[in-house]
Amino acid sequence: MQDLSDLERELMLVTRAQALCPAGARASWAQLDRSAYLLMSRIEAQGPMSIGELAEAFGLDTSTVNRQTAAMLKAGLIERHPDPEGGMARKLDLTAEGARRLAADQERYRESVARSLEDWPDEDVRQFVRLLARYNAGCEGRKGSPWPRPEGLLQG
Repeated sequence: MQDLSDLERELMLVTRAQALCPAGARASWAQLDRSAYLLMSRIEAQGPMSIGELAEAFGLDTSTVNRQTAAMLKAGLIERHPDPEGGMARKLDLTAEGARRLAADQERYRESVARSLEDWPDEDVRQFVRLLARYNAGCEGRKGSPWPRPEGLLQG
């Protein structure tokens, strides 16, 4: 089917060229590497999480997440807290510095996306967001690890 061939090509090009996530590289202005950005964004969206919860959310083994979070702990981007529900696992949360650096990178990413969409009508941007969120939610649903989204985003 030609539509699926066209979609495959366009998704490949998004991952190759999109300023949001430069493949294998880091934008020159980014304060965080890609793994820190993703993990910290998930913690920001969901709240404090254990290494096991992060590993499950991203489909990674705990040793990988442990290495990634160790670097973030050392850099002062995240901190460990006791589980507020009394569990044995410690929860990881953003530090004030981590939240500041994440917010700065998010703003720069949004500015980059805005430049790519500056000629788009607002309704086209809204429709693109809804369709992309729906696509991502479908992928996440098959893996059983949905990303927290604002209420109503998937309705349209």
